[in-house]
Amino acid sequence: MTTSPQLPQRRRLGAAVLATLAGLGGLGAGAARADGTRPIFVLNSLDANVSVVDPVRRVEVRRIAVGKEPHHLYLTPDEKSLIVANAASNSLTFIDPVSGEIQRTLRNIVDPYHLRFSPDMKWFVTAANRLNHVDIYSWQPQSAEQPLKLVKRIEAPRTPSHLAIDSRSSVVYVSMQDSDELLAVDLATQAPRWKIKVGKLPADLHLSADDRTLLVALTGEHQIEAWDVSGAQPALIKRVITGEGAHAFRSRGDKRHVFISNRVANTISLFDMQTLAVVAQYPAPGGPDCMELLADGRTLLVTSRWARKLTFIDTQTRTVTHQVTVGRSPHGVWTLDHAPR
Repeated sequence: MTTSPQLPQRRRLGAAVLATLAGLGGLGAGAARADGTRPIFVLNSLDANVSVVDPVRRVEVRRIAVGKEPHHLYLTPDEKSLIVANAASNSLTFIDPVSGEIQRTLRNIVDPYHLRFSPDMKWFVTAANRLNHVDIYSWQPQSAEQPLKLVKRIEAPRTPSHLAIDSRSSVVYVSMQDSDELLAVDLATQAPRWKIKVGKLPADLHLSADDRTLLVALTGEHQIEAWDVSGAQPALIKRVITGEGAHAFRSRGDKRHVFISNRVANTISLFDMQTLAVVAQYPAPGGPDCMELLADGRTLLVTSRWARKLTFIDTQTRTVTHQVTVGRSPHGVWTLDHAPR
């Protein structure tokens, strides 16, 4: 992915405006809502900033400047910091997930496009989308200056995209979008286990709760692939049509169903991991990408990449209820007040 030129960033709201918002129950700088709800964060990839959205009033209240091309984000092991990966700035921005204040920035993290912690919190892995490698770091939270130590850099041509790590913290799976491949790497030894061909433009990955079935979203097609990864070599189980440009996953939290965004079709599919079938479809205008499910288990958030919107979908009525204007090319979305993953 190439670096895009930045437009001038929108000015932050002044102190007086923030004070007014706080008085109305809005999210001022350094403060959560009085009712205890926490903000929604949306990464604006082409604006080098993060939109902070009030989850109750459903409006953008301010923006946080980060590095160039923030695409994905992840929570730290202690749940005290939200990490924003700035791919083109080679940095990670740590943000307080309650107040939205920047805590610190780690530099010299090369091209962190996608990122994942292993469940045992021993390993931190990044996919360098531009530079064709996967970096495995050890997590050292006792080191305030540099909590990440690079252990191994693994070549991963071409264009490593998304990562998934099993529940045993033993293997990381990597999709490579421009070579149409899937790579598995042993975390203990940092050595590749296998590499296979998949469909066109593989993007996001989703692993079943029992670690047996790996879903691969094929953005260059209109389907996903389900692979059995429980053995020494993977085996294709099934290809399932979801919609043109199948791209990202978000579990419903019941260890059975998963949402799939279909970027070109402007839809979201609900997929049953047991029957390997699509069981529901939802409208999602504007090029749906990353998703988050609110704690009510009903409200699905999706970033609309082509429309500069954060879209709210009611999964019971299967309708779009709200759209919030954010920055250019919104990508990752997250909130502490989410449903289980």
